[in-house]
This record gives sequence, structure tokens and C-alpha cells, in this order.
Amino acid sequence: MEKREDGIMGMNILVAHGGGPTAVINTSLQGVVEAARASGRVDKIYAARFGAEGILKGDLMDLTEVPAEVIARLRHTPASAIGSCRRKLTQDDYPTVLETIKKFKIDAFFYNGGNDSMDTCNKVNELAVKEGLNLSVIGIPKTMDNDLEVTDHCPGFGSAARYAAISASELALDASGLPIHVVVLELMGRNAGWVTAAGAMARRLTRCGQLTYLPEVPVDMDRMLADIEAVYAKGNGLLVTVSEGVCGPDGKPLADTGIVDGFGHVVPGGTAQYISGQIMQKLGIKSRAEKPGLLGRCSIPYVSPVDSGEAYEVGRYALESALRGESGQMVAIEAVRRPQYRSRLFLTPLSGVANAEKRFPLEWIVDGNQIDDAFFDYAKPLMGEDFPQYAFLR
Repeated sequence: MEKREDGIMGMNILVAHGGGPTAVINTSLQGVVEAARASGRVDKIYAARFGAEGILKGDLMDLTEVPAEVIARLRHTPASAIGSCRRKLTQDDYPTVLETIKKFKIDAFFYNGGNDSMDTCNKVNELAVKEGLNLSVIGIPKTMDNDLEVTDHCPGFGSAARYAAISASELALDASGLPIHVVVLELMGRNAGWVTAAGAMARRLTRCGQLTYLPEVPVDMDRMLADIEAVYAKGNGLLVTVSEGVCGPDGKPLADTGIVDGFGHVVPGGTAQYISGQIMQKLGIKSRAEKPGLLGRCSIPYVSPVDSGEAYEVGRYALESALRGESGQMVAIEAVRRPQYRSRLFLTPLSGVANAEKRFPLEWIVDGNQIDDAFFDYAKPLMGEDFPQYAFLR
């Protein structure tokens, strides 16, 4: 820390984003910045341009004097306002990371991301301790996939789930209003089906038939087609909702792009198109494939108020934790849903969440293609409970 003109020791802080942005990742950034300004104990507020890439290049933005009204707009800005990346740091990269931290005299480092980002955050903390560097390292959870361990849920999930639920319901109404084809909706979720499960809300909001398939349960294509044929025959329309990472009994994705991302993960995609093709070829039923893709994670009009509020508080809490001298921790959420939803924040060691993946509970998957009400008891408070009430005249 450096001494300011008033004699008080002030901190320099660094914020970075990692992995795929969400609709509320910038809201957490807003929480960090506004809490830093309110504390009166922070001198410089830096942000890494495009996450780890910016740290390695020493390419930091100075947010210290950015007008308050611009920072306030972060709450309504999708994607990452400071840039993110999928760069997986190697052991050779970490000395360069520490060089940047030393060059800019950083006292607290905040990394906002998911599983891989928490691993990076943990390794930075371990190296700082090893080097005797006085650095506070705090992880800020972010992932629409909702697959971080320990925390009840992750900022970004509630809004993505709300988007999935309402968009699936709109498609279901279209499928039942003109029931001449099967609509297959592909939603994001490489290994965890949390967001796709939210799409099963369509079965509760509409009268359309719906089948839902998550990556946690392997799909037998023959059984899937038989179920599709049976539900479609009822004449009420059919929406088939699938996770992009759905696999067959052999453990291989139904559709494989053949591309690997910067974290070493196989990039899924094309699942809905593949299933639609099978429906038309083997059942002789017209089918349409729909894939909102990135819209499912960055849509601001579908932001959940609960998600946005918690994302801000997570950022604020991270800054306040660093001011208390905490390090090697990630901010996590504990939630109580009855009689009324409320949540509180706490810290959990980074070592316990780094690279750990929370899968969708198998007991919430019924017959391999339906989602139990227990999931919606869990998820509806996070999505915002004011769902549309549709008119049914038929």
C-alpha cells in the first residue's frame, strides 16, 4: 500500500473477468468499483483488459476516475465491459502475472469467473504466498452454468434460467398453435443441465407437450425418438429441450464441433440440428431446430432482479473482504427459500471450488426426460417469480 496525501494508506486493486460473460457480470464489477470508492481506502482501481490476457501483457485500464454515471450503467450492459478471455494459464505464465501485480503495486486481486477461473485465482494466491507477496486474492463467482461447488447458486444463472424458461414457453406456444412440426430447442450447458432444466418451465406455463434432456443422463436415441413420436401423436404440439452437451450411451456428444476452447474443453454445438434431422429421417415428422446461443446468457431484458441484486452484492462483499485482510477465498451464497427467499454471503476457500463441477441432481430428473418440481422450488426465486400468464382459448 502507498501513503496518500492525507497520510492514510490506500490500496491499489485489480479486477479481471474470465470465461464466458453473463448478463450480470458487469453488475459485480459495479459492486467492486462502487464499494472501493465508498470505502475511502482505495487509491487505484485497475481492470485487466480481456482478463488473463491483459494481465500477461500488463494491459490494465484505470477505472479510478471513470464518472459515477458510467459505472452505474454497468448494471444494464451485457457481456464484459472490460473484456474476458478463455486463456488457461500455464506454470510459465504465473511469474509474468506476479510481475504485473508488482509493477502496478496491486494490493488486492479479484477474479470474476467460473471453475477454471477459480483455479487460476487459487494458483495466483498460492504463488503470492510462496513469494511472500502481501496480496489479497478473492474470487467472485460467475457462471450461467451454475456449476460451482459450495455456493447455493452462481450470479448469472438466474437470468439465464429466466431467459430459458420464457423463451421455451414462447416456442412451446408456437409449436402448439401450429402443431405440424416438433421444435427442438438447444440451450447452453456443456456438462451441467441447470439452464436447460429451467426451459422445462414451458410444460408448466403452456399446454404443449415437452421432453427435456440434460447431459447428466445419457440419451438412447431409439428411446428418445419413440418418446417424441408418442408425445407428438397427442396433437398438442411438442417442444424438445436439450442441453448442447447431451451425450449418447458411449459418452460421446450427439453433436461434436471438433473444436477445443482455450481451457481445453470440447466446444459443443449442433445438438438440436442433429436431433431434428433424426426426427425427420426416422419418424417422417417435420422438425425445426432452434438455438438462441449467446442470447441466452447476455440478454438484458430477461435479467432477473434477484440475480442482478446478488451479483452486485457479491462484488461489494469481495471488496470488503479484501479490506478486512481476507485472501485465498471465493465469495459464496447461502440461500433460504421458505417462508420467503433470502440469501447471505460468506467466504469459502478457493481450493475447494477450483476446477470442481456441480452437476444437476439426478433425483431431479424423472424418467430421463422430465424435470421434478423440486428443481423449480430451488430455481424460481432466482429467476424471478413473475412469469407470464398466457391465454388459452382452444
